[in-house]
Amino acid sequence: MAKEKKETTDLTVEERLKALYQLQSLLSEIDKIKTLRGELPLEVQDLEEEIEGLQTRQEKITSDIEELRAAINEKRNDINEAESLIARYKDQLDNVRNNREYDTLTKEIEFQTLEIELANKRIREGNQQIGVKNEELMKSREALEERKEDLEAKRAELEDIVSETKAEEEKLREKARQLEITIEPRLLTAFKRIRKNSRNGLGVVYVQRDACGGCFNKIPPQRQLDIRMRKKIIVCEYCGRIMVDPELAGVQTSAPVAEEKPTRKKRSIRRKTEE
Repeated sequence: MAKEKKETTDLTVEERLKALYQLQSLLSEIDKIKTLRGELPLEVQDLEEEIEGLQTRQEKITSDIEELRAAINEKRNDINEAESLIARYKDQLDNVRNNREYDTLTKEIEFQTLEIELANKRIREGNQQIGVKNEELMKSREALEERKEDLEAKRAELEDIVSETKAEEEKLREKARQLEITIEPRLLTAFKRIRKNSRNGLGVVYVQRDACGGCFNKIPPQRQLDIRMRKKIIVCEYCGRIMVDPELAGVQTSAPVAEEKPTRKKRSIRRKTEE
């Protein structure tokens, strides 16, 4: 472990830059493979979350229906109890001894009658709510079946693409892992942070036409010279990406062709001959 750490710290700046650019190239290739998959992984994830939400919703609706049914049964028991009380009060009316007892029993019968009407109303309302809940449950089940079919199709499509590129991606990832070992941890962490914050995933770029290859802002000549010297790691002052010169990146740049000055034709000087 100490030897490995020593090897990473003993690398020259040029070797570090080369390793970083090679790592960037490998990760860019992996990004291209991911691009081939398009939005499929996100679509699969969205469908899985939607299915989970529909299942949770169905459980909630089913629970609500059970609660409504329990409430209806409770109201029916209340009706049975009220009817029993009314029957008992009516029997007692035949044996009343005064008007006071008669009025009391009559009021109790009226009260229990109102309780029965109220309970019947609650039962009707509960049955209506159960009907609405059953419709919601049916629609939710239909939507769930549709989403499951969509998910199966998307998963199959994604698996086909992944199977075609899996071997290549694993090979690139293994190369990237081996290359990361040669880069000192602090520099590697900085590179990953820059790459994560950049929209196109580029953490290392080379100079293109006197400009940063990431944000395309112009680079002063002196800074370009420092980049070509490869004596220190230089980042773009605008976007923060690590910059290397095209030669280190293995990019062939055509040397500026000197413009040929048009050759002047020799004019024959005619001497005037004296007549």
